[in-house]
Amino acid sequence: MAKRSKLNNLLIIALVLVGVMVMVILVGIFLPKPKEVLQGQAETSDYRVSSKVPSRVKELRVQTGDKVKAGDTLAIMDSPEVMAKMEQAQAAEAAAKAIEMKAQNGARQQEIQGAYELWQKAQAGLEVAGKTFARVSRLYDEGVIPAQKRDEAEAQLKAMQATEKAAKSQYEMAKEGARREDKAAAAAQVARAKGAISEVEGYMRETVLVATADGTVTEIFPEVGELVGTGAPIMNIAKDYDVRFVFNVREDYLPGMKTGMEMKVYAPAVDRELNVRIVGINVMGSYATWKATKALDKYDLKTFEVVARPVNQADVEDILAGMTVIIKD
Repeated sequence: MAKRSKLNNLLIIALVLVGVMVMVILVGIFLPKPKEVLQGQAETSDYRVSSKVPSRVKELRVQTGDKVKAGDTLAIMDSPEVMAKMEQAQAAEAAAKAIEMKAQNGARQQEIQGAYELWQKAQAGLEVAGKTFARVSRLYDEGVIPAQKRDEAEAQLKAMQATEKAAKSQYEMAKEGARREDKAAAAAQVARAKGAISEVEGYMRETVLVATADGTVTEIFPEVGELVGTGAPIMNIAKDYDVRFVFNVREDYLPGMKTGMEMKVYAPAVDRELNVRIVGINVMGSYATWKATKALDKYDLKTFEVVARPVNQADVEDILAGMTVIIKD
């Protein structure tokens, strides 16, 4: 009897185990599977504010989290080297303008008068030399003086003629002023000096950093008083109006998703649904998340980046970068 009772107990236990296994299988088959949740996050474009010249942070006009508009002053930089270069450029411009003025105005009145007097002196000498040569020629014709005296008088006349021409040229050049080439060269020097000033003024404008687009200050790198080099970032500005939602979706969940389609996503941070439109589906690199299923005689599943943008921009005015968004199947 004891032996039969023991067999009955084992049979009951076996039947119970089989029943439990059958129930588990049936539950797995017929029980509704939980919905798969695809999670992503909000992202925004941003830009870095930097200075073109080495300078020291003199003043920060904004703090992290501040909203800024295009054209708002963000920081004031101090660069004594730029001020020194401005003084040099201004001095070079003043010197170039003086040279140009001298070229345009020509010789001074005293110089013109002096050249005129020398010309008059040369004319008087030429007149005397002409009369002397005439007298000597008559005496030579009469046989009173030898030919050598006549030749000397003729040479003196020719010398005075050349002197008079040279004096006249100097006088005319003094009246006319500088050559056209010299005037053009002087004007070019002035233009060059003005260009140098414009360049330095551009550097001076770079010491006042302004926002180039609306956004939110997300990071400020240096502190007041710190020295920053050329092109070193001062702060980051996130473009709040340029919101996009990025999801990393495994390829077995991609069916039904295509570029241009609209769908709804849920943002827990603001507790509401948003209408978005898919604008891109891109395969991620080999380093991205993937699922190996070859051990189950299937294939590897890669991950794709799905990018969506809001249908109505007003719906995302309170959405910040990093907020979670969810797609529910």
